[in-house]
Amino acid sequence: MKKVFNTTGICVPQRHYMVHLQNRLEKIKKLVDEGKYFSVHKARQYGKTTTLMALGKYLQKEYHVVSMDFQTFGNAEFQTEHRFSLSFAGSFVRLFLKNSPQISDRLQTAVDALAKNVCQMQEHFALKMLFEQLGEICEASDQPVVLMIDEVDSAANHQVFIDFLAQLRAQYLNRYEQAGFWSVILAGVYDIRHLRHKLRPDEEHRMNSPWNIAAEFKIDLSFSQSEIETMLQEYAKEQQVQMDIQAVAELLWDYTAGYPFLVSKLCQLMDEDVSAGIACGS
Repeated sequence: MKKVFNTTGICVPQRHYMVHLQNRLEKIKKLVDEGKYFSVHKARQYGKTTTLMALGKYLQKEYHVVSMDFQTFGNAEFQTEHRFSLSFAGSFVRLFLKNSPQISDRLQTAVDALAKNVCQMQEHFALKMLFEQLGEICEASDQPVVLMIDEVDSAANHQVFIDFLAQLRAQYLNRYEQAGFWSVILAGVYDIRHLRHKLRPDEEHRMNSPWNIAAEFKIDLSFSQSEIETMLQEYAKEQQVQMDIQAVAELLWDYTAGYPFLVSKLCQLMDEDVSAGIACGS
């Protein structure tokens, strides 16, 4: 199957023409290596999810990476602390074992203990117990554990999400004394530090408290001209076409300012419409 330019959903290297992400992955990994807690917020179709997926694979040799998506949680999962804790735990166990199929007996025991609570649906299972058991998994792990959560702003209007962030902050701050996630990455369309949550006025002071530990994310996710060139080079090689790659990349960047969707869309139009029209003699 030949590759295509993709403008819908996640880009997969085996199926889609993509810019080379190595440079930005190295920069993000540096934040992870430093144990940072940070938020990535960009507009839709800006490549956040594609970048997170690539980052998860990039980190796997040195970290246990659990990459979650709050968009897969229904509204019911955020109605009570108990329901959210069970749903989070179930997803965490499944994704941890999927990404780390071979683990030590000690780590397997800690993961199984969390899975047992999900299966039994114990009524007392809530955020405190959830984070205690997540901490036990981190302590038993032979590698640092990195938590990535995409689409976090889809949960931002729920009180349980704020409580979750508070627990996450507390565990992160205390991770040198008691094991916890080495690095935390939250991603969404909006900067959730500035969202108006549906909280009572006397609770609004809690909105920013989970964020006074967040490192600033300064890495540019737009495509540079040189990155666009890498995608065009791959296309030209596979399609056996000749073009002035540098000039075309410069034009694409001038028209789009590197917005990933617009770059891919223009390439898609040129490939599927313009090239097809030329081939047909129109």
